[in-house]
Amino acid sequence: MSAKEQYILALDQGTTSSRAILFNRDGIVIGVQQIPFNQIFPKPGWVEHDPEEIWATQLESAKGAVATAQIEADQILAIGITNQRETTVVWERSTGKPVYNAIVWQCRRSSGICDELRAQGAEPMVREKTGLVLDAYFSGTKLAWLFREYPVLKVRAERGELMFGTVDSWLIYKLTGRHATDPSNASRTLLFNIHSRKWDEDLLRLLGIPASILPEVLPSSGLFGSTKRDIFGIEIPVAGAAGDQQAALFGHACFEPGDAKNTYGTGCFTLMNTGPFPVASTRNLLTTVAWDLGKGYTYALEGSVFIAGAVISSLPLSASARPTGIRKPGARWSGSPEEPPAPTWSAPPSNP
Repeated sequence: MSAKEQYILALDQGTTSSRAILFNRDGIVIGVQQIPFNQIFPKPGWVEHDPEEIWATQLESAKGAVATAQIEADQILAIGITNQRETTVVWERSTGKPVYNAIVWQCRRSSGICDELRAQGAEPMVREKTGLVLDAYFSGTKLAWLFREYPVLKVRAERGELMFGTVDSWLIYKLTGRHATDPSNASRTLLFNIHSRKWDEDLLRLLGIPASILPEVLPSSGLFGSTKRDIFGIEIPVAGAAGDQQAALFGHACFEPGDAKNTYGTGCFTLMNTGPFPVASTRNLLTTVAWDLGKGYTYALEGSVFIAGAVISSLPLSASARPTGIRKPGARWSGSPEEPPAPTWSAPPSNP
């Protein structure tokens, strides 16, 4: 293989596995590796991941894909990231060490906070500013729960000692040292105003979140930084990031308003491109940012079913019949697979 050829390395950090794929200039896959990681269920309805395991499996899969393709690191033109959305990671600014397990998008532990805010009449403001509903699915109430349960963490956050991010931010930080995210992920936190395109002071106040903990929001397509030299032996630009469902919308070439995709994984998600303006749904669909290519935002409508492929792990299958990739052999589970997180709301994918 010619040393002059260049490739794109895609990091696909999902809910049950970390995957890396190498593409050539024609979009042909030349190398891939996928590594499952542990699912942690402390209580029924609670789901956690170990952020360090997320990073370790993602890095191992990246190096494995490069080895499989039999190329050198200096042939990688750029790295792009797509990720499980909403999953909440908090780490120390000084050491880069997580202060708690990642609270996964499926986790329902902050449902009570959502009920409180709904009773206070906060949902219309949240819906208008974010395009989202008040639900434990989104990052903001997970972060609020963490600060309620561990007040010392909120004090540390207010002193500027902690960083918060969704999984894209965590990977960008580990790769480059920069604390950043993109609008497709920021728009899933309940903290980001999709109209002003900024972190929103009213929402931060509502949830008790210090602004100092938040990442910088950069275009989905653009330079987030370059990898630290000790990771691949050279510095490689990290030049793109998007939440997995928005990335799927783009990957299915849904570039025009009205274009839509439906994809199945851990959950099932339908997204439709609505163009440069956010469209409010009358049928409980979410309004979200699709991407920012550096020339302005593109928005989307979304309908979600949380439990699709994930239900397979709770079926009473024999070990020989259980699908691969759902569990890692010998993986540690701190909860019962017969007690998956309860599905919440879903919305019809037709007629906004």
